[in-house]
Amino acid sequence: MLTIRRYLAREIYGATLFVFIAFLALFAFFDLIHELGDLGKGDYRLQHALLYVLLSVPSHIYELFPIAVLIGTLYALAHLAANSEYTVMRGSGLSPGQAASALVRIGIVFVFLTYVVGEFLTPVTERAAQQLKLRATSAVIAQEFRTGFWVRDERRFVNVREVLPDTTLVGIRIYEFDADYRLISISSAERGEFAEKNLWRMHNVVRTRFSSQGSSVDRLDRMDWPSVLTPNILSVLFVKPERMSAWNLYQYIRHLSENRQRTERYEIAMWKKLVYPFAVLVMMALALPFAYVHTRSGSVGVKVFSGIMLGIVFHMLNSLFSHLGLLQNWSPLFSALLPSAVFLTAAASMMWWTERR
Repeated sequence: MLTIRRYLAREIYGATLFVFIAFLALFAFFDLIHELGDLGKGDYRLQHALLYVLLSVPSHIYELFPIAVLIGTLYALAHLAANSEYTVMRGSGLSPGQAASALVRIGIVFVFLTYVVGEFLTPVTERAAQQLKLRATSAVIAQEFRTGFWVRDERRFVNVREVLPDTTLVGIRIYEFDADYRLISISSAERGEFAEKNLWRMHNVVRTRFSSQGSSVDRLDRMDWPSVLTPNILSVLFVKPERMSAWNLYQYIRHLSENRQRTERYEIAMWKKLVYPFAVLVMMALALPFAYVHTRSGSVGVKVFSGIMLGIVFHMLNSLFSHLGLLQNWSPLFSALLPSAVFLTAAASMMWWTERR
């Protein structure tokens, strides 16, 4: 059994690597074509576009992992079946359960790689890519409103007109309230920089205080602003929630919860980050029944095409159920698990059908 598992691993790893190379080349080409339209904006040149495309590759690797593993596993198993090698393995005592167990052991490597790429590599490179483009095009970031980015920080409501790529805040207004939500001060600053843990340093500050005796105005060259906001929390402005790390998502969810704001979208994204690596095992299970379909029922090419279509459907369902979860107020864990559960059920049904034939 060990020899068979090693042989299957070599075939599946090789096929999956080939699929990855093909997909990444295709996606990199499309990304480059898209970036060529931004050449000439500010200082954005061809070298910036090429580096942006290169930094986007880890994001594609993470998104494509289940699809690439599905196609690679399906091709390897279909190729073995076409050459009657899989028939020989079955004749040597390889049962469907043992085959599934072998695929799980082989797939653990893919699960680990998916987790590492999604949790440690993608958030860093995605943020670097966005910062590179923003710097080169002399762009800034604003959130949702014409007045800029709004966030609640305990009993303060903070308005930031612009967030620069290095997370410098420009045009800051802080409205501070007491426990009864009476306005007690308004602070305006030209810019703010993150100094250390839970502390921002604001420059050219005008602070207006309100009390029962009246109001007073102070002008300061510099003022420290203690806040739970950090550059990691603000990274949500640079990176889509689906491409943030689970830890940063957890921190942002906790921040929103403490300030009684909606967290559903980010909770779904966090659970998807935790569940997504195991979708690789589901895809491998989905590929297993194709090894039991005789070559007369479909060539290797047809089976690979079927794998591509199944991968596209999985990707679409993954996005669809996330949006449905938000609209229908489903449990975030349920929304994240449902696509994989549907495909795992389909894999079990297909395996039962092939065994009954």
